[in-house]
Formats: sequence, C-alpha cells, structure tokens
Amino acid sequence: MLPADLDAARQLVRQALLEDLNDGIDVTTSLLIAPSEQGTVQIVARQQGVLSGGQIIPLVFEQIDPDVSCRLHVADGTALTPGMVVATLVGSVPALLTGERTILNFLTLLSGVASLTRKYVAAVESTQAKILDTRKTLPGLRTLQKYAVRCGGGTNHRIGLYDAVLVKDNHLAAWRSDGSRSLAEAVRHVRKSAPPGMTIEFEVDTLDQLREILPEQPDIVLLDNMTIEQLAEAVRMRNELAKNVLLEASGGVNLQTVGKIAATGVDRISIGALTHSAPALDLGFDWV
Repeated sequence: MLPADLDAARQLVRQALLEDLNDGIDVTTSLLIAPSEQGTVQIVARQQGVLSGGQIIPLVFEQIDPDVSCRLHVADGTALTPGMVVATLVGSVPALLTGERTILNFLTLLSGVASLTRKYVAAVESTQAKILDTRKTLPGLRTLQKYAVRCGGGTNHRIGLYDAVLVKDNHLAAWRSDGSRSLAEAVRHVRKSAPPGMTIEFEVDTLDQLREILPEQPDIVLLDNMTIEQLAEAVRMRNELAKNVLLEASGGVNLQTVGKIAATGVDRISIGALTHSAPALDLGFDWV
C-alpha cells in the first residue's frame, strides 16, 4: 500500500470500530471471555480469488490491542485457492473477537474487487487494452477500492473530480445549451484553461462527434455505449486522423463482451462494476 492508502485505511478502521463499539466495549465478549485468555486465529481463503487488504489487519489491532501479533503469509495481489492461509493472528482472545468482523469486512470487500478485476484483466490479456476503474465507488472507500483494482492488475482512472479533466455528456449539454458553441470549441477552451500537464478526456457517443473532436487532439476520447462495429470504426478513424489520441470504451461491458471490445483495438476499457458490483470474496476467521 502507498502511504495515502494506509492513511485512508487507518481512518476507515477507526470509523468501522466506532460503528461496532460506539466508544464502548464488545459486550458479548466481555461477558464470556477472560481478558487474560490467549488464542490463535488463521484467516483462510474459502474460495478462489485475489487477496487485497492484508495490510489492514495490523491496523485494526493498532487500535484494539497493539500486542496482538499479525503475520501475513501472502502479499496483496496473490492468487488464492481454497484453504490457503492468508494470515495468522496471535494474542488476546477478546481483542481477536472484537476485531474479527472489521477485518473480514475489509478483506472480503477489497479481495472481491481485486478478484473481479483479475477476471477482466485475464479476458483481455491477448490485446493492448487496459482495464480501468471509475468513480462509481462506495462513498468513503474510493482510495481502498482503487487500491484493490491495482491488486487485481487493473489501472486506476482519475481519483476524483480534481486530478483530471473528463468532459461528459452533461457538461457538453450545458456548454452547448445556447446552440452556438461546438464540441471542437469546447476542447480548445479546456486545453487553454486547464492546469499544465493535466490529462484532458472528452466523452462522445456518436462517430460524428468523434470525427469532429479528433483533430483537436484531446488526450483521451471516451466512447460511450458504442457497438462493437462502431468501436472498430472509431479505432480506424483515430488511426487515420489522430494516432496519438487514446480511445476508451465504456458502457455495456461485462465478462462476456470485454474480450470483443478489447479486440477492436481500443486502448482502455473502463468498468464501473469493478467497484460497485464486485461480490465479496469468502474468507474465514478460523481458530487454531
């Protein structure tokens, strides 16, 4: 994890523990288990997938009980098979029980994102296309979900509204509301006004729009909800008019269609489902 990822994880762990404990105690555990009791837990994969979030485990015990020992057996990004031991935790049984759900919530969510991403990456491995995420993330979890995408072999799109220009259909509708300003003028205006070095991307949903925009050389053109035939024609048009412009396909992408989309020659495929619809990966919290 990068420092920014770890900072985000610490804040989220704090919030997750606040949800569970409300600055109080684990009532059930305190009634049944002596504070002095020691134990060992293994976190075990129960299905095939890709690990993400292992480094969050010790962050949980930083806040519950720093004396709990956390040994990670595999790194984030590792392909998991059923029965593989991800981590071993040794320490206070009350601390282990209190941290169980917080740990599994993070690991199952992030490993689910990484696992789904890996499937998409594998589906396009014979092409030049990169698999990208989007801003369709769970509120507050964007940094960690985008980290999980990287664990699965994917590539991060812009992080937020602040770090890249992406002019979408609603922006253009507002820009052209008086009917006097063209798509090409929008590209020129943005290029003139954007911070130096910032990536400029424009969304189009027709080939006519693409033909209009390519001579203005935006860094990336997002091809929204185009058919396979339209995508192939878009690549041909780009190669003829503006070879340096990257083409990104989006919309209607799933594991059955992504290979065909990549085969058209587009450079990037962005998929909201990586972060908004990835199923959780089943991991167990097993006492030794």
